[in-house]
Amino acid sequence: MNKIIAWFSCGITSAVACKIALQTYKDVVLYYTDTGSQDEDSLRFLHDCEQWFGQKINIVRSKEYTNHFDVIEKKGLISKHNYYPCTFELKKRLRYQIEDELKYWDGQVWGFDISETNRAQRMIEQYPNMKPLFPLIDNQLSKANCACLLAKEGIELPRMYKMGYHNNNCIGCIRGGMGYWNKIRIDFPEDFERMAKLERVVGHSCLKERIGNETKALFLDELSPDRGDFPTEIMPECGLFCELEFMN
Repeated sequence: MNKIIAWFSCGITSAVACKIALQTYKDVVLYYTDTGSQDEDSLRFLHDCEQWFGQKINIVRSKEYTNHFDVIEKKGLISKHNYYPCTFELKKRLRYQIEDELKYWDGQVWGFDISETNRAQRMIEQYPNMKPLFPLIDNQLSKANCACLLAKEGIELPRMYKMGYHNNNCIGCIRGGMGYWNKIRIDFPEDFERMAKLERVVGHSCLKERIGNETKALFLDELSPDRGDFPTEIMPECGLFCELEFMN
């Protein structure tokens, strides 16, 4: 049997998916693509999970870019037609490299939960050669179930969840909505200001708004502090396929 690749993202669903994979398959290799932009508590969570797994997580990083700000600045682009250069350069390109190095594997484990069944099906249809595996869906587990399992094991959740964020993406994720960015403005003002200035440098915005029949750019330095409704905004968890949409 060839290796099983399991992708750890420092998110709670990926952690439980990796644990199930280790209990299910004989030869599992764990990888974490470090974007350089996640909260510093992510490494604490990673090390706690290593203890729980009883296995080391291989940390891989881009050799060309330090974080998502660096990608945007050098590419001169935030996103275009569902293409997200930060995800491609900091995550997907590394996945390609790992696949090339390993050459053969029998599956890749992803932390999609039961609410993402349709998203998982689209991944299977678009990337059949990757042989994706979804242990959370197979076991009917939700994100809330995963949080409970981690708590039961005595593993403290990543700080971003405790601060009210829906996932453990990069701080200042370009896919966030108005409410998300206004929360970032309060919790991480330096990151907010850095992205606001970078938007003007590259001439592109993270946010868009509909005005009449037109969709226009909304730059962060124009965003009113009272706009957005973060608790109800839908924000995908960034993964190695973030530049494509796997919507329900």
